Amino acid sequence: MGDVLSRRLVELFRWVDPGPGSSHLVSDLSAWWRDPEVLAGLGPALAGLFPADRPTVVIAPEVTGLLLGPLVAVAAGAGFLPAYKDGGERRRVGPMRWAETPPDYRGRQLRIGVDARRLGPGDRVLLADDWVATGAQLDALHRLIRDSGAAFVGTAALVATCPAPVAGRLRLRALLTAEQLPEA
Repeated sequence: MGDVLSRRLVELFRWVDPGPGSSHLVSDLSAWWRDPEVLAGLGPALAGLFPADRPTVVIAPEVTGLLLGPLVAVAAGAGFLPAYKDGGERRRVGPMRWAETPPDYRGRQLRIGVDARRLGPGDRVLLADDWVATGAQLDALHRLIRDSGAAFVGTAALVATCPAPVAGRLRLRALLTAEQLPEA
C-alpha cells in the first residue's frame, strides 16, 4: 500500500501560483483530501512509519493537522490532542501549555499549545503533520512534550523538505521528500 499511496500522492500534487504579490508557489494538497482512497490510506501509512512504538496520543498542529491527526490516531490505536496556534478564533477551555516556535518557513514566530490537562507523564506522543519545511511548530511541540514529562516517539509527515539536522532532531519519517515531488 505504501508505494501505491506515495505514487498517488505525487500524481495528485500541484504547485499553485497564489497571485500578485506572492514571491513563490504554494503547495495544493486539496486533491489528497478529496480522493477517498488516499484519505483512507493516510492514517495507516503514517502510523505505519512507527510500527513498534505504540503511541498513546497523536498531536498535530492546526489547521490541516486537525484533519490528519485523527486519521493517524485511529490507525495507531491512540487518542488525538490538537495543537492550537495562539491568536486564532478557536476558544480554548481550561489551562493551556504554550511554547514559542522558532521562525517558520514564512519567518513568523508563533505560540502553539495543547490542553495542559490532556498531556503528561505516561503518554507516548507521536507528532503528525502534512508538510515539514523548517520544523518550527514541531520543535515547539517537542519541547511541550518533554516539559510535560511525556515520552516523544517521533514525527510522521506526508512530505519532508527540511534539512537533515531538523529531521534527525524530530525523529522524522515521511511518505514523500522534496525530490519526489514535481518541480515548482
